[in-house]
Amino acid sequence: MNRRKIVNAAFWTGCLVCLAVVVVPTVWMLTEVIGRALPVFDWHVLTENTRGNGGGLRNAIIGTVVLGLGVLLVGGTVSVLTGIYLSEFATGRTQSLLRGAYEVLAGIPSIVLGYVGYLALVVSFGWGFSLAAGVLTLSVLAIPYIAKATEAALGQVPTSYREGAEALGLPVSFTLRKIVLKSAIPGIVTGMLVALALAVGETAPMLYTAGWSNTAPTGELTHSPVGYLTYPIWTFYNLPSQSARDLSYNAAFLLILFVLLLILIGRLVSWRSRRHAEG
Repeated sequence: MNRRKIVNAAFWTGCLVCLAVVVVPTVWMLTEVIGRALPVFDWHVLTENTRGNGGGLRNAIIGTVVLGLGVLLVGGTVSVLTGIYLSEFATGRTQSLLRGAYEVLAGIPSIVLGYVGYLALVVSFGWGFSLAAGVLTLSVLAIPYIAKATEAALGQVPTSYREGAEALGLPVSFTLRKIVLKSAIPGIVTGMLVALALAVGETAPMLYTAGWSNTAPTGELTHSPVGYLTYPIWTFYNLPSQSARDLSYNAAFLLILFVLLLILIGRLVSWRSRRHAEG
């Protein structure tokens, strides 16, 4: 009996230690960023473009949002279709090959993807530092995560849903659209938002493909560099100018708010989907 108590206490102690290893650095990071950003935060950061090592972050905020929407449009479409194919149609060797391909892609360092994007899109295709190059590179980065989330979400839909639809003579396309996908939406949306949060937090791929611009995106897909929030975080932090360092703190703070907003949106979509399903 004493041995069982000791093992139980050791188990829970190990769980608490592992939890602390995750939570403590996160809380420390958030406290440091917020503690440095709030004292120097000013609303002009949201309304002015970056000027040299100062100014605001309007161009970077708009650029980050545009890049994120591009990733959802390009990467999200490809990933969701890939996940649907793997879960519902692919079998045998084809399924194993495609699944292995996106798992390998997930293990490639982001800086390598950025360099490949630079050589292929910026140099070979002649697009220059641009929105299109940045979106495609981040989409490749996000595809494995969204595809995996889509496949997993579809795999959790009860088989009885498909069997019932088949027994009623419903077409496969109707079953997939109206029954299976509807039930898997929370998992798919969560995967997309997690991948989007990872993508917008990248710096190295963007340095290679999107470059940097002190102005808001013009709408041109090529030969038009784009601003993004991770650039001032990485570049301005070590500059001697106090205004530059303040801008880096503000950029980090806004990026954290952006990620938290994505989490809240994901929770809201999951809650509404569950409520609709129960209703």
